[in-house]
Amino acid sequence: MANKGTSPGAEFYYDKSKLKWIVLSVSLVISIASIYYTDILIDQLKDRERKQIELFARALEYSANQPLESETYFFVTDQILFQNNSIPTILVTENGKISAAKNIDIDSSKTQVQINKVLYTELEEMRESYEPIEIQLRDDKTDEVYGIQYVYYKNSFLLNQLMYYPYIQLGVIAIFGFIAYMAFNYSKAAEQNRVWVGLAKETAHQLGTPISSLMAWVEYFKDQASAEDKVLLNELDKDIYKLQIITERFSNIGSAPVLTEENIETIIRSTIAYLKPRISSKVNMRVDAISPNIMAIVNPPLFEWVIENLCKNAVDAMGGVGSLNIQILRGSDYRVFVDIEDTGKGIPKSKIKQIFNPGFTTKQRGWGLGLTLAKRIIEVYHEGKIFVKNSEENKGTTFRVVLRTDS
Repeated sequence: MANKGTSPGAEFYYDKSKLKWIVLSVSLVISIASIYYTDILIDQLKDRERKQIELFARALEYSANQPLESETYFFVTDQILFQNNSIPTILVTENGKISAAKNIDIDSSKTQVQINKVLYTELEEMRESYEPIEIQLRDDKTDEVYGIQYVYYKNSFLLNQLMYYPYIQLGVIAIFGFIAYMAFNYSKAAEQNRVWVGLAKETAHQLGTPISSLMAWVEYFKDQASAEDKVLLNELDKDIYKLQIITERFSNIGSAPVLTEENIETIIRSTIAYLKPRISSKVNMRVDAISPNIMAIVNPPLFEWVIENLCKNAVDAMGGVGSLNIQILRGSDYRVFVDIEDTGKGIPKSKIKQIFNPGFTTKQRGWGLGLTLAKRIIEVYHEGKIFVKNSEENKGTTFRVVLRTDS
């Protein structure tokens, strides 16, 4: 039922989808490259900190096994042990007791019990992070090992910052990108709306003069026509009236239309009655209402436009041969459903999301604006919905229009 091609000059609306995927792909590549490079830096820093802690542990081991008066002892303590002022470390004895801690932020006002609790919590975290480094305590005379201690550590604050930095950076970029994207879309939509409104009002203005002229000519010929000719002139009157309605429709675009509660079945049957003599006689058109007097809030000229457009598309999809059934249902939550079902060629699943895009058409002379206008009329002016309820290729398509009602 829907149009499945693209009219000339409308490729932009479909290329933009490809452009979005290109931009998304480039963004993903940049993000992955950023995270990958940061991971390399993190691994290098982890390796560097590991070597620092190993040096720190060897210095502790050396200091514990050297006499206090040794010059080397003072060099090691001053130049190595005291230089570790960023990596949190805990020295644990062989039986699991904490003997010393460094670079761990602890509130000095806490009691010793509270401090020990914090230190053992830190120790558990360090055990889960890295393997400890062993320190052997030796007798300075016999060189025999008389005790073992372990140095536990975890990442420095700087390394932790670096680990989370790319994700925070990408998150901030994503937020700004999303805001920019929404602002661009809003600006583009506003510009498109101005184009639609200008085009519609100019069309209505241009139709005014020939319609007035046609009305005058019909009245002129009625005075001189035979009975048989008057039948034809009456049909011309209907077409002129239809042109007036179309002009009114275009005039309503861009301004808030007047919505009233109307009998939907009556409006649809009136539209079908006008279409029947003007489409193929091989199309069987039927209107069914699940219950009488189903009311909905609509603007009759605009709603008739939607029904007329959907019916004409259905006839084109069926090639002028088939059945077109319109069913009117009363839904819950103050809603009314109008289902337009045809026995046409259907819509491929890959194209369903595109059918309401401007320029989407299979007609050689089509502009691909009918369904776009129908969507705008239903969703913007009537605060309803229009969508493809179901479609199967070579079997047919069903469109559903959802309207509001007060009853």
